[in-house]
Parts: sequence; C-alpha cells; structure tokens
Amino acid sequence: MSLSAFSQTEIKNAVLDAETFLPLESASVYVQNTTIGTITNADGKFVLLVPQKSLKDTLVVSSIGFKSYKVPVDEFDSTFDVYLEPDVASLDEILLVADSRPKSGNDIVLRALERLPENLPDSAYIEKGFVRHKERNKKEFKWLVEGAITLYDSSYQTNTSETLKINVDEVRKSYDLRDVDSLLTYTAYLKDKSNNRDLKAKNLRRDTIRTSSLIKAIKWNDTRINGLETLFHGKLNLVRNSNNPKGLFNESMLDQHLFSLDTVLVDDGRKIYKIKISKGADYINLETKGIYNDGYNANGWIYIYWDTYAIKKIEYELVASSSAQKSRSKTLFGTQVNHKLIINYMEYQDKMYPNYIYYETPKLVNVGTNPVKNAKGEVEEANPEERYYYTVQEILFTEIILDKEKIKDALNGPWDADIFSSKPYNKAFWKNYNTLLESEEEEKMIQDLTKRSTLFKE
Repeated sequence: MSLSAFSQTEIKNAVLDAETFLPLESASVYVQNTTIGTITNADGKFVLLVPQKSLKDTLVVSSIGFKSYKVPVDEFDSTFDVYLEPDVASLDEILLVADSRPKSGNDIVLRALERLPENLPDSAYIEKGFVRHKERNKKEFKWLVEGAITLYDSSYQTNTSETLKINVDEVRKSYDLRDVDSLLTYTAYLKDKSNNRDLKAKNLRRDTIRTSSLIKAIKWNDTRINGLETLFHGKLNLVRNSNNPKGLFNESMLDQHLFSLDTVLVDDGRKIYKIKISKGADYINLETKGIYNDGYNANGWIYIYWDTYAIKKIEYELVASSSAQKSRSKTLFGTQVNHKLIINYMEYQDKMYPNYIYYETPKLVNVGTNPVKNAKGEVEEANPEERYYYTVQEILFTEIILDKEKIKDALNGPWDADIFSSKPYNKAFWKNYNTLLESEEEEKMIQDLTKRSTLFKE
C-alpha cells in the first residue's frame, strides 16, 4: 500500500484462480458496507484508492463462483497476489429442499422481475462514476475518451426517458485519430440536418469536408447509437427499463427469451442462481431510429441471488439471426454479435444499484473496403483487421448519494451528457478519483494513440 495525496491509500494487486492460476477478470474489489470499490481488468489486476477513514474497514475481493477473500484494509499486502478458490453449491440439494421455490429458469427470472420494486431503489439517488469510451479495430485504438460522470435516477418506479439524467463532470483523456468516422455516417448526418434524401456517400469527397463538420457528424452518430443517454434510456438498460412496455425484459419477454437454470454458485457466501439466456420464438428488435437494428436472438447469462431474487449480474448478447441481419452483419461488421452488454449490480442498504457496465457494439466505418496500393505500387487487398471497428463503453460507479438536499442541489445545476465536451484537465481531481485500470494491451494502445492525435483539433 502507498499513501497518496488527499489522505487516501492506494491498494493494487492481481486476482487469480487458485486452481488454474489464470487471472480473474471483473472480480469485485471493495470496502465492505461502503460504495468504495473497483473491478479487475483482463489481466486480473486492479488499483483502488481508499480514504484514510476506511483503513480499519474490511476489504473484500469476490467473484461469482469463488470464495471471497477478506482482510482489514490496512493489513492488505500488495506484494502478494490474491488467489480465490472455486465455490459451487449443490443444485440437486437446493432443488430438493426448496419445494416451494420456482424450479425452472423462466420461473426464477419471472420471480426476480416481480421482486424488482423491492430490490431496486425506491427513491431518488445519484451515482458518481468513471467512464471509458473507446473505438478500435483489431490493430489499434482510433479514439478514446475518459471522464467522470454523474447519474441521477428518480427511482425504479419512474420512466427513464423523463427522469434519468447524466452529466459529464470531468474529462481525463480525449484522443481522436479518426480522419473521417464514415462517409456513410456523414451522409446520414447531412440528410438528417437538411432533409435531402437524394444525398449519396459515393458523391462525397473526404478532402472537401472540414474537420469541424466531421466532428459534428461523429458526435451526432455516437449520441444516437451508443451515447450515454441512449444506453441508459434505451432497451438495453434491461432491468431498469423492464417496467417500460417496450422494454426487452417486460411482461412479454418470454416470447423473445428462454431462461434455463444451469447451476447454483456462491457469491461472497450467498447462493446465486446461474441461468442461461437463449433465443425465444420471436426475434428481438431494438427499434433504433434510422438504423436497421432488428432480427436478433439473445444469448448470455443472468445471475440471481437465491435468498432475495435480486439480480446481481447480466451478461447479454444480441446475435444476428434473421437472414437480412446475418447478411448485413457479415458484410458491414465481420461479426454476428451486434451488441454485447454486461451489467453488474452492488447491494447498498438492501437495494441493488448499478456498479459496472460494459457495452460493446460493432461500427460501420468505410475503411479498407477497397484494394489499396503499397509503397511499391502493388495492389493489396484490404486488411480486415483494419476495416472492422467496434466501440466500447465501460462505466464504474464508485459513489452513491441518497441525501435529499445534496440531490436537490445537484439537480439545480447544469447537466450535459456530451462526452465530447472540451474540459481542462483537472490534475487534483483525478489524483483523488477511482478509475478502471487498463489492461497491458490497452495501455500500450493508449500510449500510441496519445502520441499521434488529440481530439478537437482542426
């Protein structure tokens, strides 16, 4: 451990599987009975800043399906890796003993949705968190924005489109190497702004388009497809928006989903159902305006606590399934997985709050579609590793505010969810703020991107 500025202690280490010695990604590392915490990266590593007032509290390292590791914060030894042992409950024993409980995956999920009013926040709250928004192909990052955000939610009982608000408080990194996001995107932007439906991308030339115009088009496209507000207000906010008639987890969700009980694991000493998500009878449609976002089947897992039926974690993918969507996805994206979502919840004062969100989606960028000439003048086929792009949003929430006066004061201030907002770097703020640790691969790509380009330049 090391003492940092603002009376905080830095804890860092790696979390590994005690049987396989492999790193455990997305393991939770938190101070018990607080909202101070983080998760491990792809290498199983983490960094966490803990206030001095919490040094005598208990640090918990946990992962679903493993026994937790607990130690007082001030006794944590950063020189030794943390090894977690697998921990699985007996499914047969649980099903035999619990005769009055639902037995099938469908029934367990339905019970969990019935319990949402009890398990989700029933009053207004604010969460503070860290966001990393990046775009990349298989070779390199094309752009990266990291910032601190505030999320306001008036409660589960209300409609997110009316009451949920987001503000970008600070920006830590903002780099952009996209010469043009896509001429197709730029064409769609011009059509939207001018209502000229005769515009064609093939009639546009990149060298005639101002950089400032491209930035406006990129912002417009990112906001409508995978901006922060779209993520929280839209159908992919599965649990929070289940009370919406058009939500994916609404009353008719069994038409598009099949839930099958796989096993019962243990999470920090509590039994937890592991339930497989697979396709139902009907296709899933996201109904995204101006985009063909239909014809999917669901795939993934949902984890539900045995004792309270609270949803702990969802791993959810939408896979191209209709003939039209399969053809479109293969041609434009080089993948059949169009949307990948992970939502992890933390329990605080007997309610479940969003803790970590990962959202990945492929992106249409017309780079590498045509053969190119190399330095010798020879024609080479486009490299698919450079052509196919995808964007990722990661959000880690580390503070929950329930105080009514603080919430009221915050609501009286300005709110702006524009992640592209140009803000001066606040060194003191970031020295005191918990963030997501990059993987070794990401860190190398970020360093490379940092050297090459910055956002907002003409």
